[in-house]
Amino acid sequence: MSKNWYPIIDLDLCTGCLACVSFCTHNVYEVKDGKPYVANPDNCVEFCRGCQKGACSFEAIQYFGEN
Repeated sequence: MSKNWYPIIDLDLCTGCLACVSFCTHNVYEVKDGKPYVANPDNCVEFCRGCQKGACSFEAIQYFGEN
């Protein structure tokens, strides 16, 4: 787990499908007003990208610490 790597959701691109919430087994996300939000950023596994590549079809997820 990493404090220097966590997802950032672009709410303008997010459709609220919640695929990222369902995909992530590390409890990073919670739902608020029908949209995902990063409730537990420290739970994110460094360089995982599962929610971005495996779940989000809308390119709404980027990562803090990516570059």
